[in-house]
Amino acid sequence: MDDAGKSWHNPDMQTRSIPAWQLYGEHSPFPDILHMERIRDRAAGLDWRISPHRHAHLAQIFLLVGGHATIDLDGEISQPALPLTLFVPPNLVHGFTFAAGTEGWVLTLPVESHPLILSADAEIGPMIAAPVLATPAPDMPDQVTALHDVWLGQAPLRHTRLRAMLAQLICDVVQDHVSKNTVLPPAETRLLRFVDLIALNHTRHWTLDRYAAQMGMSSRNLGRLCRAQTGMSAHALIESHLMREATRLLAYTRMTAQAIAYQLGYQDPSYFNRRFRKVMGLSPGAYRQQLER
Repeated sequence: MDDAGKSWHNPDMQTRSIPAWQLYGEHSPFPDILHMERIRDRAAGLDWRISPHRHAHLAQIFLLVGGHATIDLDGEISQPALPLTLFVPPNLVHGFTFAAGTEGWVLTLPVESHPLILSADAEIGPMIAAPVLATPAPDMPDQVTALHDVWLGQAPLRHTRLRAMLAQLICDVVQDHVSKNTVLPPAETRLLRFVDLIALNHTRHWTLDRYAAQMGMSSRNLGRLCRAQTGMSAHALIESHLMREATRLLAYTRMTAQAIAYQLGYQDPSYFNRRFRKVMGLSPGAYRQQLER
């Protein structure tokens, strides 16, 4: 590699000095919604060293399953244990030095081709604005192999399938990273426990005392927790879950309001109708009609 190539390893260089290439060493326009390569196919010919570079309009996912890697992410050097998954967002300077024979994959995605996961307003956007390192699930190599099979083919709905499989893959990477690197405050952890209990038991119409007992706290303290964290009472949180389920059934099924009331555990459908109107501002029937206009 020439002297200019060697100088890319200097972490103090300005971003403008770092090559902004589509794929490392390639300047041609990107012709597909995905590109896949095995690590050995790209790195072996470069003495297993990918000098620091960046992609202006591309994101990348690396799955490293065996061997050893020294990773440079915007000048921060690490040697993480493998297996490893790494998401690299656009414009982040990154480079690698692999041990010879390192096994894995690199997936390259044009940002504009994947608005569901890579657009500025994507739900997952804030979670992948910075690099994401995670431990891959045991079946992730099989996921990537299946993705590769679809990518190689030209079957109908190829783009749709690729986008769906990539969204699943990135969500799995982010979920592992978040679960291992996010420490919630105790109050938020208790609130999430309460929400989980509501989801499991809302049709049983547990009393607040029973929920509190399950959480090992008094109903008064549970109420204080809910107000402090959400601005809502504990009773209001429980009822909001019931009303959300009611709106789903009204929107996506042809069940009558009476049948919905019984399914949600209400003994008196007229009481359900009154509560729905109170919370939602209109009757169950009017809510459904609004959706059908």
